[in-house]
Amino acid sequence: MGTVTAADEKRVLDAAPHQLFIGGEWRDSSNGKTLDVEDPSTAETLCAVADGTPEDAVAALDAACAAQASWAATPPRDRGEILRRTFEVMNERADDLALLMTLEMGKPIAESKSEIVYAAEFLRWFSEQAVRIDGRYAVNPNGSGRLLTMKAPIGPCLLITPWNFPAAMGTRKIGPAVAAGCTMVVKPAQQTPLSMLALASIMQEVGLPDGVLNVITSHSAAAVTGPLFDDPRLRKMSFTGSTPIGKMLMEQASKRLIKCSMELGGNAPYIVFDDANLDEAVDQALIAKMRNGGESCVAANRFLVHEAVATEFAARLSEKLGAMKVGRGTEEGVQLGPLIDAKQRDKVAELVDDAVGKGAKVMTGGETVGDRGYFYAPTVLSGINPDADLLREEIFGPVAPVATFSTEDEVIEAANATDFGLVAYLFTRDIKRAFRVSEALEVGMLGLNRGLVSNAAAPFGGVKESGFGREGGLEGIDEYVTTKYVAVDL
Repeated sequence: MGTVTAADEKRVLDAAPHQLFIGGEWRDSSNGKTLDVEDPSTAETLCAVADGTPEDAVAALDAACAAQASWAATPPRDRGEILRRTFEVMNERADDLALLMTLEMGKPIAESKSEIVYAAEFLRWFSEQAVRIDGRYAVNPNGSGRLLTMKAPIGPCLLITPWNFPAAMGTRKIGPAVAAGCTMVVKPAQQTPLSMLALASIMQEVGLPDGVLNVITSHSAAAVTGPLFDDPRLRKMSFTGSTPIGKMLMEQASKRLIKCSMELGGNAPYIVFDDANLDEAVDQALIAKMRNGGESCVAANRFLVHEAVATEFAARLSEKLGAMKVGRGTEEGVQLGPLIDAKQRDKVAELVDDAVGKGAKVMTGGETVGDRGYFYAPTVLSGINPDADLLREEIFGPVAPVATFSTEDEVIEAANATDFGLVAYLFTRDIKRAFRVSEALEVGMLGLNRGLVSNAAAPFGGVKESGFGREGGLEGIDEYVTTKYVAVDL
């Protein structure tokens, strides 16, 4: 996309739906109230969307339940073709979808465009998996009969998506649900509802039957999801977000033993050994740390660098981060947009101030930027005190703290010294060390000599308090099916 004009912004905002999507109909909230959507680069209101109520959420579940039987009976090939057509339309309209995302979330246009491509890829992947949901036929070990297993859609789902990847976190859940034959109620984050509403509109356009996908926007996730957890018709919940919220949702889901998938917080170590290719390690660090401005659960949170190369690594990283252009995501050449809101910006500032107060040195950045919006400068800190809060907490911002280590055992212990276990990054040219450390790290994913792990064809998820269940890959569709066993007497 070339230079973005005010007319472009108005056009995509006007074209995006602003209502609830229930049973194939666009409707206002049952109480008529609306929710403002803010531009984080200006702190100004972009537009208003319907502010859903608990009654609206129940109506959405009613629609999902009404459509479940017929959707489950729809041929897998037909379900896959709907996903494939959505994939194609998303790519055709990638420029407009990217601009819409940048306006509501803040990331630069180029990053938003990359997310649209990534988001669409989940739909293509699961369109291919819809026809590969297999059971098995086996001989009873004692020879007296046969064992037959079959897979069935789990049923109506509640999908709760975050604000940081408003399209991709939706398609990563919607894709396998549609492929498996499940209907769903989607609750997008209140900060970024427009991308999900636009996706729902496309899926309706390409022929998704009424009631299969329902979208409830609301300022209160608790208000609209609460009655759904109490409803025995809900069979599955998938959540991407913070660990504290995930624990609360788990408690609610446990009342009816609703099957859950949880993709929660992270505290990713980025480990650089002294034999690593330092140019590669620095270049990949920009991807692992600065993708989405650091507002990512897989963002490198702690840079653990061997003491022999730590000074040079920090200097090179500082030079690259310090040269990044900060500004509104629609502006030409901008590489870093704003944080999502004032709360997140203030949290990042507090973590940096805490580290500096405990002795850290600011190599670059370390301050807010501009007099409007929620900008924070790309920041590199060295000389990190082990007691600094940002070594334990998820930063979720453009801050790279560089700490040192001397031995392999020491860095493994430091990397694992966290309640989280989503992803780690490891840089070394020693193949034996690569496998030793990879096996020792307590994570669900690992980037070996690369700073990007996300891939629609790979299973995404963590261990410990980073959650459970996997999204994407061959494993992703398993979250949306149940196994039925039939004992056959011959």
